[in-house]
Amino acid sequence: MHAEPHPMTGQPFDSPVPPGTGWPGDPATRGTPVALTAVDVARLAADAATVHEVDAMSSVCRACPRLVAWRESVATGNRRASFAHQPYWGRPGPSFGDPTASRLIVGLAPAANGTNRTGRMFTGDRSGDWLYAALHRTGYASQPTSVAAGDGMTLTGVRVVASVRCAPPENRPTPAELATCGHWLDRDLALTAASPAGLESILALGGVGWNAALAAARRLGWAVPRPKPMFGHGAEEHLGLPDGGAVRLLGCYHVSPHNTSTRRLTEQMLDATLRRL
Repeated sequence: MHAEPHPMTGQPFDSPVPPGTGWPGDPATRGTPVALTAVDVARLAADAATVHEVDAMSSVCRACPRLVAWRESVATGNRRASFAHQPYWGRPGPSFGDPTASRLIVGLAPAANGTNRTGRMFTGDRSGDWLYAALHRTGYASQPTSVAAGDGMTLTGVRVVASVRCAPPENRPTPAELATCGHWLDRDLALTAASPAGLESILALGGVGWNAALAAARRLGWAVPRPKPMFGHGAEEHLGLPDGGAVRLLGCYHVSPHNTSTRRLTEQMLDATLRRL
C-alpha cells in the first residue's frame, strides 16, 4: 500500500506506521525493543523506568499473534470507507495524557477504526467523542474534541490507558491476551504509584477495565478487598498500597455507543463520575 498523508500534518505515512518516522505523539524509535512473546512483555515492562518507556515498548509489541494480524489487516485492507484514504497507525495504542498524572482512566482496548487508525487512545470514534467532551467539561482536557494525533489536545492531571493495547476482533480480547498485556498495565500502575504525585485514583470504564485494574493490583501485591469487588456504575473501592497508602478505584459504564445511545450512560452520569476522580 502506498503512503498516505496524515490528516493533520500532511506528511505521508505507510500503514501500519513504522516507529520513529514522525507520526505525531509516536513514543517509539526505530531502536525500541520489540516484545515477541509474553515472556518478552514481562521482561521489558519490568525494565521500563518511566511511563514513556512503557508507552514506547508497548506501542511496538507483537506478542499476541491474533491481535497483530487483526490490527494490521484493518490498517491495510479492512478499513472503514470514510477513512479509506488516511494512513492507519496499525500498532498498539500507547497511553495518552499527563505523564505526571495522579489519576488514571483504564479502558478496554483500542477501536479498529479509532485508536488503531489515529494512534491515540479514544481518538477518532464515538466513544472518544464522549470521553474527551466530558474530560473538557470537567477541566482535564484542553479542548472538547479529539480527532487525530497532532490536533493540539492535551490532558492535565489524568492519563488514559487500556487493558489491552491492540484492537481485538469484535472488541473481545482473550484471557491470554489480557494476561499478556497486563504486564504493561502493571508497570503503568507501579510507576505512577511510585511517582512524586503518587496514584490517587483509577477510573475503570466497564467491567473489563475494572477487572484488569483489580488483577494488576493483585499482581503488584496491593491489598484488594475480598470477596472480589463487583463492578457497577458509581462503585468505589480502596486498594491498599504496600506503604500504607490507598488508591481509590471507581467504576463507570463504558462510553460505548451502545451505552450512550440507549442512555444507560448519560453526560450527567459521566461528568459526575469524573468529578469524583
